[in-house]
Formats: sequence, structure tokens, C-alpha cells
Amino acid sequence: MSAWRAFDWQLVHAGPQSPALHMALDEVLTDEVAAGRRPPTLRVWEWASPAVVIGRFQSLRNEVDAEGAARHGIEVVRRITGGGAMFIEPGNTITYSLSAPQSLVAGMSFEQSYAFMDAWVLEALRTLGIEAWYQPLNDIASKAGKIAGAAQMRRGKAVLHHVTMAYDIDADKMLQVLRIGREKLSDKATQSANKRVDPLRSQTGLARAEVIARMIDTFRETHGLSDDSVRPDELARAEALALEKFATPAWTAVVP
Repeated sequence: MSAWRAFDWQLVHAGPQSPALHMALDEVLTDEVAAGRRPPTLRVWEWASPAVVIGRFQSLRNEVDAEGAARHGIEVVRRITGGGAMFIEPGNTITYSLSAPQSLVAGMSFEQSYAFMDAWVLEALRTLGIEAWYQPLNDIASKAGKIAGAAQMRRGKAVLHHVTMAYDIDADKMLQVLRIGREKLSDKATQSANKRVDPLRSQTGLARAEVIARMIDTFRETHGLSDDSVRPDELARAEALALEKFATPAWTAVVP
């Protein structure tokens, strides 16, 4: 198994981008890492607009109230990783993804690799005064409640791991857009709705940008990190993929 420091980690933290483009960038950058054309990358997302992001295998109609989403101007997109639905508002969410060679998590179960890839952000939260832990399979939690949800996939010779953290949350709006919490679709859905989410804003009292800066600093100190950007060819491929795949009803409703 490769140690984090065996790799030349790169940071990509660009300006706000559309939900569909974020989905595409995850796919393109992970494929570039798998092919050995890009070093392992930490990408911190900035959102241009609100969104609901559903997992690869989730049912669109079971997860999302289409009328509620349209009423609030919320775009619905589907990602390539599994896991649950994420309610996104640009100023209220912190999202990041890690694209790394699969050798980083070689020999680990999914549960082990989730814990391994989230360890640095738990340390960052500790420096902010939050005692957080990994809650199997894919949550980060504290005594005050759930803070974040993760999703992961092995893709080619790479692993993609991303996390959405609640900085602040409009729970009323979320329940108008997501069906979970209003309908008993399954035991799992009911359990998911009952998880209390306690945003980072109330736990830290810090601005969102300050929380992100502490996270980046912690990663840099722990694993090494150089500033980078998406290459023009990567961006062009991601923009095409966003149009051809991630922004299309055919992909979003691939599981109706």
C-alpha cells in the first residue's frame, strides 16, 4: 500500500461551476489519474447554483420532488458514485473530492478506505474544536449530529472519494425538495431522514471560507499539497461530458 506522501498531491480550487460540470470533472480527473496523466488531486468544489445530487443507483422519483425542485430553481444531477442524495446550496455546503491511484487503498475494504481517506478531514475538524469521527459506512459525525456524507468508487486504476459537508442548511427547503423525511419509502430511507444534521457554521462560528482554508492547510501539512488547476484539455472534455451526459434527462433518470 502506498503512503499519502509517496504521491505529489495537487490542489484544484476553481471558481463556481455548474452542478453538471462538477459531475463531469470528477469523472475526467479521476480517469486522468487512472491513466497516469495527472497526479493525485484534491479538488475543492465551488457551486454556481443550488442542486440536488443523487447517487448513481438511486431512483430519481423516490429521492426528489420534481415540483419542489422546479419551484426553488434547483437542478437535479446524478453522480457516478453510489451513496445518498445531497442537497446543495452554494454558500451552505463544503464539497471536496479526492482522485488517487487505487494503490493508495490497495487491500482495503470499502469501510477501511472510507475511514482512511477521511482521516485528514477529521484532524482538520479537531483543530476547529469539533470532535468528529467516521460513522460507517459513509458519514462523518460528531456529538451534535451528522456533519458530512461521503461516496466512493474504484474506477480503472484510480479511486474517487468525495464528501459533502453541511456548513449551514435550510432544512425546510430541503424537505420540500427531497422526498426522504416525508414518505416511508424503506427502512433505510426512514433511518436516513432521522439522522440529525448539525452544520459546521453552528459548531465553529467560522466563515465557510475559513473552514475550507483550515481543511486545505491540514491536508498540506499532513500529506503535502501543491497548487494546481484543471488543464484546458481536461476542462474541454468535462464541458463536453457535462452536455452530453450529466445535464441530460437520459442520465439523470437512468434509474427512474
